[in-house]
Amino acid sequence: QVQLVESGGGSVQSGGSLSLSCQAVGLIISNHCMGWFRQAPGEEGEGVASIDSSGDTSYKDSVEGRFAITQDNAENTVSLQMNSLKPEDTAMYYCAAAPREFCAVMGWGAFTHVPLDARGQGTMVTVSS
Repeated sequence: QVQLVESGGGSVQSGGSLSLSCQAVGLIISNHCMGWFRQAPGEEGEGVASIDSSGDTSYKDSVEGRFAITQDNAENTVSLQMNSLKPEDTAMYYCAAAPREFCAVMGWGAFTHVPLDARGQGTMVTVSS
């Protein structure tokens, strides 16, 4: 059974930091385009960051320089370090796996535009002003 299990969400004040982690079970992350997307209440989902098997990354413009996605192939985990958080970053964050070719073609935009191989249950991030 394929599972992506997220952890690390929570509440923080504007300017603070949070780190999200995603443990993959039944899926080898290096065989997929891995990343994160988020969905704020009442809004459509939007991609945030992607990472491919080579470690190449891409970021939505609004998080570039503040967020960093990494992967640990030995542990089969993907992480998202979020710094300088803003109230507009408030959302449910989902770990996702897409077919590997989409990292090069779409990068962070893949996770809300292509059928996913897997997605997690989500972890809430709340940033207060």
